[in-house]
Amino acid sequence: MKLLQEKILNDGRVSGNDILKVDNFLNHQLDIAFLNEIGKEFKNRFANEKIDKILTIEASGIAIASIASQHFGNVPVVFAKKVESKNLDKEVYETKVYSFTKGKEYSVKVSKRYLHEGENILILDDFLANGRAALGLKDLVDQANANVAGIGIVIEKGFQEGRSLLEKEGVKLESLAILKSIENGVITFK
Repeated sequence: MKLLQEKILNDGRVSGNDILKVDNFLNHQLDIAFLNEIGKEFKNRFANEKIDKILTIEASGIAIASIASQHFGNVPVVFAKKVESKNLDKEVYETKVYSFTKGKEYSVKVSKRYLHEGENILILDDFLANGRAALGLKDLVDQANANVAGIGIVIEKGFQEGRSLLEKEGVKLESLAILKSIENGVITFK
């Protein structure tokens, strides 16, 4: 997606050789008009898939999934919770997800009320690096005996193992921008 590449080059910031900061438009401060274009692109990429729900993980994926939902006929958005909550149902699907960015493992949960057998679930997230979040979300869908209709990623770090892990799982993976490298402060795309 050319528009996304331009936005990354103009507004993204590099930290080290593996961190791209896009918090000024994607995952801290939100550029809603731009997120709408991302939602349209996800709809184009998954136009041939029947989508019953969109699944993401808190917190960065929620805005992306919510805006994309409008382009899929306002299907419900479900997000996996990382934080214990008194108002979360007792009956949940649960899996472990390791965050390399934060250097810790999370237990993520979704109420069994919101994922059902046979549903077609589109997984959306902001980044794909080592693939652990996407694999965790896929595990939740599998536990519900639902179908992964595909995984949509805004920015993929193509120099890390996430894609190969997901391809081994046989899922349709669509990344809107794939980074080849971010070395010495220079961003290159595949």
